Amino acid sequence: MISEPLRQTAQASDQLCETARGVIRKEAEALIAMSGRIDHLFAHACHIILNCKGHVVVMGVGKSGHIARKVAATFASTGTPAFFVHPGEAKHGDAGMITPSDVVLAISYSGETEEIVSILPVIRRLKIPLISMTGKCASSLARHADVNINVGIETEACPLGLAPTSSTTVALATGDAMALALLNERGFTMEDFALSHPGGTLGRRLLLTVDEIMHKGENIPRVGKEALLKTVLLEMTRKKLGMTTIVDNDGILAGVFTDGDVRRVLDTGVDIHKILIHEVMNRNPKIIPPGTLAAGALDRMKQHKITSLVVVNEQREPVGVIHMHDILRAGIA
Repeated sequence: MISEPLRQTAQASDQLCETARGVIRKEAEALIAMSGRIDHLFAHACHIILNCKGHVVVMGVGKSGHIARKVAATFASTGTPAFFVHPGEAKHGDAGMITPSDVVLAISYSGETEEIVSILPVIRRLKIPLISMTGKCASSLARHADVNINVGIETEACPLGLAPTSSTTVALATGDAMALALLNERGFTMEDFALSHPGGTLGRRLLLTVDEIMHKGENIPRVGKEALLKTVLLEMTRKKLGMTTIVDNDGILAGVFTDGDVRRVLDTGVDIHKILIHEVMNRNPKIIPPGTLAAGALDRMKQHKITSLVVVNEQREPVGVIHMHDILRAGIA
C-alpha cells in the first residue's frame, strides 16, 4: 500500500514533468512556426553577410544579449568572422570597434531596446548594413534595418507568459540557422572547423600529426640486424616502448621486434646469447610516413591490433616511433 506522503510526492513529480513537457512542446511549436517564415528576407540577410569584407557585429541586451553572444560565437567558429558588442558599452566608446567594412546584426524582441535604438545613428553614419531580428516588424529597429528577420512568437512557454523562453529559443535557432546556411554556402569543411577549434577533440583529431608526439632521435629503439637477441632485449628495456626497430648497415628499416615476439621466441627455447635478431624479427612491420594524422595512426593500430607503428621517410629510414599511449595522452580517442 502506497503511503500518503509517497502518493503526494508522486503527484508532485507528475506535475513537474507535465509542466516541463508543456514548455518543450510550446518551444518546439514556436520553432516549427519559425521554420515556415524562412524566406527571401533570410536569404537576403545571408547575402549581405557573405559580401561583408569585415566582421558581423552582433548586439543584444539582457536575454537577447546572451543569445547574441552565442550567435556571434557560432558565426566565428563556422567561418563567418564575428564578435559581440554590448550596445550600452557601444554608447561609451565601444562603437569604435565597428568599422565601415562590417555588418551589424541586432537582436531585440521588442525592437525598441533603448541601448540599441540610441546607436542607430552611429550605424547609419558609418553607412554599414543593419540586419535585425525582432518580434515586432513595426518597431524602430525593424524599420531602420536593411533587413528584418521576424522572430515573433504567439506566446512564451513560461506559464506566466513573462520569462523569455520561446522567444529566445527562436532567436537562437534562427542565428544557428543563419550561421550554418553561411557555412554551407562558403564550403566550410571539417578541417576549417578544426583550425578554429585547435584545442578541442575534433581539432586534435584533424590537426595533430604523429610528428608532434612520436619518439625521435636517440629515443627511437634501434638495433642492427646482426645484434644478439640479448642486446635487443636490453634496448627494448631501455627505451620502454615494448618494441625496437631493426636496421641494416645503411640505416634502412629491416624489421621490428616486439614484446609479443619475445614471448613467442622464448617459448621455442632459443639461447638469447647466441641467436641473431634477423633470424627471429618481424620482416614486414607496419609503417607510416611522416605527417600522418595521429588519429589515422591510432585507427591503424586498432585495425591490426598492435600498439606501435614505425614512422619512416621516403628512404625507409626510421625517423620515429609512435605508441598508442602517446596518442591517447594527446587526447585522441
